[in-house]
Amino acid sequence: MSPNLDVTTSTSTADACVICLDNVSERAESVPCGHCSFDFICLVSWLQEQALCPLCKAPTRAVRYDHSPTDPSTYKTFVVRPPNARPPNIQGQSASSSRHRNFRIITRPSRRPNRAVRPWGSRATPPPPDTALLRRREVYRHGLYSLHVGSNRLSRYRTITPAIFSHDADLQRRARAWIRRELRVWSWLDPDASGDSTHSGPQSSAAPPTRRAANAEFLLEYIISILRTVDIKGASGTAEELLSEFLGTDDSRLFLHELSSWLRSPFTKVEDWDRAARYPEVGWGVQQEITDD
Repeated sequence: MSPNLDVTTSTSTADACVICLDNVSERAESVPCGHCSFDFICLVSWLQEQALCPLCKAPTRAVRYDHSPTDPSTYKTFVVRPPNARPPNIQGQSASSSRHRNFRIITRPSRRPNRAVRPWGSRATPPPPDTALLRRREVYRHGLYSLHVGSNRLSRYRTITPAIFSHDADLQRRARAWIRRELRVWSWLDPDASGDSTHSGPQSSAAPPTRRAANAEFLLEYIISILRTVDIKGASGTAEELLSEFLGTDDSRLFLHELSSWLRSPFTKVEDWDRAARYPEVGWGVQQEITDD
């Protein structure tokens, strides 16, 4: 098969992913063999265990995804690192929790705006403390889940499904805005982080800012693919399992809960949702620190 993906079929739901046998949501192409009968989430997850094409077993060096609907030569590339090239695990961490330091993203020249590193990591000096981000780190540090708001005409909260998300450009824009901010909770995803100020594991902010920005951009697109494919609050726990490879089980569960609350809400600005979200009392001082403006 030619490595030039026919982008006219990239969003078709008629083709099934050969890994999960479900409809392809975000088509991915194995490089260099050119096989493209995969969903992005499935192929990247597969390659974390063995860097071989699931169809022909040829070594896979990269994955092409997010193809432009108008220009077949415009796409993003996820560079695969073979399992034997991964560094040893940090003591006390599992193999899956150490993978987040091993990703590199390469983007081909594109006429579309560059979304990869522009929002993050361009400052030469550390920025002033971000109060909203500090509050979000407290949420994860204490394991606080925002209180549920029912779906009704008064609250204007609504139920979101993968089908709704896939066909709603505004929802996708809102998701990206919230995810970009939220991923900065972890220092290995925040180019402006200092090693002693973030919710993270050991040595997680040692990577250069550009690498941390690339890590964040990859994970953002990975989460968007999850939202298009599975119910993030589904009883099967598929979304949580996919995300836990990078954030760990507890943080993934909390992240998806908060993301669902944001997407269900009527708010268009992240800061408005921050002010509206309410959390259970966990002790004097903690609730005040999280909710005060």
